[in-house]
Amino acid sequence: MIHTVLSVVGVNPRIVTRLALSDLRGHPGRTLLPGLALLVGVACLIASLMLGDAMSDAFKAGAERVPQPVGVVVSTVPGSNTQPPDLTQVAKQLTGVGGVAKVVPVQQVNVDMLDANGRALPERIQAAIDAGDPSLNRYALADGHTPAADGEVVVDKVTAYQRHLAPGTKVTLADAAGRPIQVTVSGVTQMGSKGDQPFLIVGKDLAAKLNPNFQTSELDLLLTPGTSDVTMRGNLAQQLGSGLSVTTADGERSIQGGNNTLRVLLFLFSILAMATAVFVAGATFRAVYLQRQKQTALLRCVGADRAPIVWANLIEATITGALAGAVGALLGGAVARALGWILDVTGVSSMLGTVQLQPAALPTIGYLITGILVAAALSAFAAVRPSRAAARVSPLAALRLAGEATPERRAVRARLVRGWLLVAAAVLFALGALATQRTVPSPFFALFSGIAAVAGIFGSFGPYVVPRIGRAIGWVAGKAFGPHVRLAGIELGRVPQRAASVAMPLVLASAIVAGTVVLIGTARDVAFSHGGIQRPDAQIHDTGQRPLGPDVLKAAQQPEVDQLLPVSSAEKDITVAGKPASVAGVDPAKLTAYLQSKHQPAAPQFGTDSALLESWLMDEWHVGVGQQVTIDGLPGGSRTVTIAGTVPDVSIGFAGVVVGDPAIAPVSSMLVSVKAGFDQGAYRNAVLGALPNAPTVEVETASQSDEATQRNLDLGAVMLMVLLSLSVAVAVTGIGTALSISVQERRKEVALRRALGVTRMGVTAGILAEAVLLALSGLIGGVVLGTVYAELLIAGLGVHTWPTLPWGQLAIGGLAVVTLAVLAAVVPARTASRVLPAAGLASS
Repeated sequence: MIHTVLSVVGVNPRIVTRLALSDLRGHPGRTLLPGLALLVGVACLIASLMLGDAMSDAFKAGAERVPQPVGVVVSTVPGSNTQPPDLTQVAKQLTGVGGVAKVVPVQQVNVDMLDANGRALPERIQAAIDAGDPSLNRYALADGHTPAADGEVVVDKVTAYQRHLAPGTKVTLADAAGRPIQVTVSGVTQMGSKGDQPFLIVGKDLAAKLNPNFQTSELDLLLTPGTSDVTMRGNLAQQLGSGLSVTTADGERSIQGGNNTLRVLLFLFSILAMATAVFVAGATFRAVYLQRQKQTALLRCVGADRAPIVWANLIEATITGALAGAVGALLGGAVARALGWILDVTGVSSMLGTVQLQPAALPTIGYLITGILVAAALSAFAAVRPSRAAARVSPLAALRLAGEATPERRAVRARLVRGWLLVAAAVLFALGALATQRTVPSPFFALFSGIAAVAGIFGSFGPYVVPRIGRAIGWVAGKAFGPHVRLAGIELGRVPQRAASVAMPLVLASAIVAGTVVLIGTARDVAFSHGGIQRPDAQIHDTGQRPLGPDVLKAAQQPEVDQLLPVSSAEKDITVAGKPASVAGVDPAKLTAYLQSKHQPAAPQFGTDSALLESWLMDEWHVGVGQQVTIDGLPGGSRTVTIAGTVPDVSIGFAGVVVGDPAIAPVSSMLVSVKAGFDQGAYRNAVLGALPNAPTVEVETASQSDEATQRNLDLGAVMLMVLLSLSVAVAVTGIGTALSISVQERRKEVALRRALGVTRMGVTAGILAEAVLLALSGLIGGVVLGTVYAELLIAGLGVHTWPTLPWGQLAIGGLAVVTLAVLAAVVPARTASRVLPAAGLASS
């Protein structure tokens, strides 16, 4: 096929092919060097596909499924604005209907699970109630058996992994009264956790002990032999009317699928890694062609046209890419397993709902062919511009040594003009983002500004910026680590275009990471400091919404307490002015004292026969201060209250209506204001220590909530860093290839240093220092750009504040990148250290 294409374009195929293979036979190491980045990129691509397949298979294997004996499924219509029908009553209605052999309700119950310290988890977890019939199991088990009616539970795979649970081990739950009850783990599901929360399967008798309030999500109908499921579905849909969804079990099974979140994320970031590989490969091709420019010049002097040289380079690049793609695809399985282990260690896999993924060790034939074709195509694409540029150089200019080559003045002038235009565009876009604050175009202006800034500063101006950054770092570090580091900084300016090309991918990756974590951290701080609603220093409540007894009130009265506000919530079947609402009752005097401790104004007209409403409810209900509304459904009967004002800007649970009577319901929570100078964590420990027999009572402090939020944000940042590590790994290979070429070009210089007394260790340290400086140049530039544009995005939202820099996360990520850079430079450094003075000075 290649010969046919070459014949069509008027080039002798035999000459071009022999020309392409000549350098591959003569200098295989140098020729295949551009394929190293593509090898790593393809390995990351295939690994992401294989790991995504493993996660998808794990989700499909563990997904909830409709049992095979079920013929028809009845459920409520999701998203309906009307009150959904009660499935318990529907089940009674369907019992005895012709053709229906049995009605099996699919039920769940919310339960309290205790941790290793004997305290309930902050949130109740969902437990599916086992039907008691093995043929009606909805969840596949990885180990063990379904639970007995009482005393046994099945746990999800993620919880079993995190808590080291297995069949036969014990877990502790809380019964309906809040008392601990120990049960045995009978099995582990193939399914992972749900929404980062544990998931259980319990028997019906145990479920009744834990929480008698069951929720029915759907009804599974077992049909009599010979009954058509399609006919039964039509009959029941007509009989039950609107508000209910009636489907065949086969139709319900066909719409169930796996979770493709990780697959999509990995694929997107692997595409970014491949783009980085193309960039690095292009820079390496440019350096390789510059090294053999004397050969190109001789070919041009003896009459060779440009076209055969370009085609020979493209064929050589295609072969290089195909070999790199094959090796990279074969390494994909190992990379996928290593990536899965990293996701487990960092906790990202638990957040996504699965752990211990085991992708195949080797790729399929399809993935192998995909890796070869993708790498070959991208390698040829990356070589196009360097090949044409090399062929356009005049023979006399090309006869100069590679190290002595200088870019033409016209090219330098064009780069400078392009750089200033891009910087000017970045400034204009940034001004546009500020001018359109709090509008949709603002973030797009900021995005375009960032792209233009990266292209201008580190693209066009890169040969000037990157060496200067490296030289500055080398000058500072040289005072502490010796002259080798300072010389390494100077060396970056020898081939500035190459240094800029190597640093660019690291700039992009570090800018994305830094910008994201700065944006998240700053937005979090803004939300906590300017959120409007003031949170209590501590809030005491029962995780199962059980009433708080006198012992809890006594335990809450610690010396650190400034003000304590008991809240009585009545949320079930309550209507205000005929509309559903959540109502809370408080003592007016205690509310006033609590508001004063929070530096909030009191409601002067608020009393026992009045109420405070959320402002949005007043607008929705078209009522105002001084009007009366009727509250129905209270335990003591209906009552009419006068609206005294709006709910203060303090958190009082989730109540939309606050009445001045704490007796409307039992106390459900307590809001605590701690005296200045006292530690919230110490107060929490004191209260919980006074309630050893109330494991479901939780004391949630503001600092504890902030820490939980920070953990979630940290986990998100870690996931981003793990995904971007694919691109970073490819970018770091650029450092290795650039230093390999540099060592080949500087053999005489290295030999001269050795002849002047520099030790092998000194030469090795110098090469490793160059790798570190290249990595730091890209990291520093990316962090600065990411921080600036994160602040620009926040300013575009109308918020003006100093950015929050998570130095710890950035330092860990930077240390990892520097370590990878050092590892990538080990081989070039060893090669340089082995150069003999006499041999190096004798080589040409």
